Amino acid sequence: MMKSNLRQCSRYSAMAHALVSELIPAEAVLRDLSVTGCRLEFSAAVACGLGTRYRVTIIPEARASIETFDLDAEVRWSRSEYDAFEVGFSIVISPKGKAFLRYVDYLAYRASEGNPIQISANVIT
Repeated sequence: MMKSNLRQCSRYSAMAHALVSELIPAEAVLRDLSVTGCRLEFSAAVACGLGTRYRVTIIPEARASIETFDLDAEVRWSRSEYDAFEVGFSIVISPKGKAFLRYVDYLAYRASEGNPIQISANVIT
């Protein structure tokens, strides 16, 4: 059985910005999010150890009208792609739990409505 089939919580596509200042000073892109984990895409390779815990700051797209929030997350996997580097995190805790859950609900709503996330220039809507 594939690992992705073992997930118990739905993952929702996202295109928010994210910061993990302990790894790299530049922004990453939040590719997907669930109540238990997330996947970030970096423009360069990052040195992260499996099981290492980081503070991940999520900056939701403007259309969501949800404030920036932090996640304490642990690295579960990483992989190098042709033009990007991806890291999968398991969420340990969210100090601003309400904003985090509101954002997951927002992404679930967008997915159910069939409203894709649109990117134009440097603004995610």
